[in-house]
This record gives sequence, structure tokens and C-alpha cells, in this order.
Amino acid sequence: MANNEDNDSGSDDNSQIDLLSEIQKLRAEKDEILKQIKIMIDAQSEKLTEEHGQKFKELSERLQSVEKLVAKNSKIIEDVETKENSKQADKKPVKLPNTINSDVSKAIQKSEKRFVLKHVFKNVENFEEGKQYNIDHENHFSVDSFISMERSIGHLACYVRIRNPKNEAGWSIETKATVQIDGRNKKSYGFTEILKWNEMKKEYLIDDSLTVEAHVEIIETSGIGKEKIRNFDESQQDVSGLVVTVRNTKFYVARMFLAAQSSFFKALLLGNFAESKKSDITLTGIDPTDFHYFLEVLYGEWAMDESTVEGVALLADMYDAPTATRRCENFLMKESEKSLKKKLQMATRYHLENLKEKCLGEIKTATELRSVLPADLTDLDPKVMADLLKKSISFL
Repeated sequence: MANNEDNDSGSDDNSQIDLLSEIQKLRAEKDEILKQIKIMIDAQSEKLTEEHGQKFKELSERLQSVEKLVAKNSKIIEDVETKENSKQADKKPVKLPNTINSDVSKAIQKSEKRFVLKHVFKNVENFEEGKQYNIDHENHFSVDSFISMERSIGHLACYVRIRNPKNEAGWSIETKATVQIDGRNKKSYGFTEILKWNEMKKEYLIDDSLTVEAHVEIIETSGIGKEKIRNFDESQQDVSGLVVTVRNTKFYVARMFLAAQSSFFKALLLGNFAESKKSDITLTGIDPTDFHYFLEVLYGEWAMDESTVEGVALLADMYDAPTATRRCENFLMKESEKSLKKKLQMATRYHLENLKEKCLGEIKTATELRSVLPADLTDLDPKVMADLLKKSISFL
């Protein structure tokens, strides 16, 4: 009997692994389709023909098919995981995931403060010894980031640099970064990538240009952002019924108020989970500074500005908190001076539909259209990519 149970368990594991592998392949195909659509948009300046239009139609149909397969197989995996959790229910308590959303990949994506920097460096052979060549700064999660390259003693070094845009003292940031340099036949990875100059010319340089892409994740920040308005420390202990720990920071909050503001916290605090009976819970994978501003917004404080809105929007989307989401969207639509590209990226990532429509409506020229395309195509969903292609055709 024990052998049969082991075989069933192994079968479930293999089934889940196979499904995950299939979904990874489908998502890779989806990414390739998105890249092709982007190439077609870039080609707008060279006049799109009926052939492009037909190709777009074919790509759109393929993309819809892939999306359906991904959704279908994600549901199958969810069923497998539910079955496995049910089998293990008597052995150990069920751990509530860090999101209510059943799409695991989406949950992981939303819980990360991540972004991509990409640039094509030109005239690389003319780089001077000891001189830094930097791309324009991009602001993500209230810090300025850019790629920097430097030729030094027969080598070429590549760095990801992050700065406080206000040049304030007393701030810190913890990050993870991976640099990818595209070559003729291979890619090179590393945080601080140092290539021998001759190897770089032979293996990576294409038409005297070098394509560099940096994937960055911000783990935690401190000393960045506006002054905090409200306290959630021990001084609030007598009016709170819950302690939420984020990393090493404790937040004293009203249990029922938090549950009323978020479907995630409602399920966590009032559902049939072990955490529902506790007076203290721990949240992982988020920044305590972001969580502080998120709570301020929920409690009615005006905690929104250019430095806090993205962190709050991430948590509002992650925890399904409509009040915070609405306030983020209103700020971005009416007050924010962020670029059109950044606003469209945030609208897509955090599901701000009104902002998305406003951004698309503001794209009036082919130049503006190309300027909003992000380095990371996953920041624009297939529907937005399709809308952008239709716009590019209309500019003919």
C-alpha cells in the first residue's frame, strides 16, 4: 500500500514538472511573439505594408492561442497543487501564499521591485582609457539607475549604478543585479562584468556596437522618500489588535480595518488559516518602508508623491487594496510628472486601467510611440502591444 502511495506521489510530481516545463516553453514563445511585434512597431518609420498587417494578425492569433494554453495549464497546476495540499493537510498546516492570486508566476513578478535597463553602446572601439560611458538615468522605485561602461588596462568593465535622485545623506539600498552582454554567438552574465578588450571585440562587438541589458531587483531601501506622517510603532499598541512584522520592523495596526481594506488581509486574518488566530503575522518579500507608506494611504494620510507612489502601487496591487490603488492612479493621472513611458509601464504592471487608457490616448506620433517601449517587454501586456501596433499603422 505504501508503495502505491509513493508511486502516486511521484506521478503527481512528474506531472507537475512536465506542466511547468510546458508553461515555460509557452511563455518563451509568447516573449518571442512580443519581440516580433516590437520589431514591427520599430519598423513603422520604414513604412508598414499590408504584409506587416497580415503578419500582425497572424502573430495576434498565435499570441491569443499561447495565452489560452498558459492559462489552461496554470489551472491544471493549481489543481495538482490543491490535491497535494489536501493529501498533506493532516501532516502539516497549510501555509498561506504571499498572494491570493492563483497564477504563481504573476505573484512572483508582482512581489519583486524589479526593472530592466537596456542600451546599445555605439563606437565602442573609440572608447578612451579611464573614461566612463553612461546611459541616461532612469527612475525606478524612487532611485536613479543607469548602466556604466569603462575601458581600463586592456579590459572593458560594465556596472549598474544606483543613486539617490535628491542626493540626500543617510540613505541605503540593497539590490540584486545581473548584467547580460549580447555577443555574436553567446551571452555573458555577471554583476560587474569585466571582459578582455580583444575578446570583447572578437566575441561581442557587432558593427562597433555593444548591447547591454541589466536586470535589477531592489530588496530593501532606507532613508529614501518623503517624511513619514503617521506612527505604527509601539505607541499605537493600545489601539491596535495586530502586529505585522516586515523584515525587522513591527507595525501595530487595527486588525478589522486592515481586513476591510484588502481581500488578501481579509482572507489571511478572518479565514481558516493558522494566521487567522494569531495576534502577530509576518510578511515576506516586501520593503518595510513601502509597507509604511501603504498603511498611511489606507489610514487616509496623504503619503503619495513621486518617490512613494510606485512602492504603494505595487503593494496595493499585490494585496488587492482598491482604496490605495485608486489613490495611486489618481496621483499618476493628475499630479505626477513621471514620463509617459514610466506611467504606461506602471499602468500595465499594476493594472491601472484608467491610467493605461489615458497614456495610450496621449501617444500622437511614431516618435512618442517608440519612446514608450520598455526594455522589458513583459512590462506591456499583449493587448497594449497590439494597441501600440495599431497606432503605428494609423500614423502612416
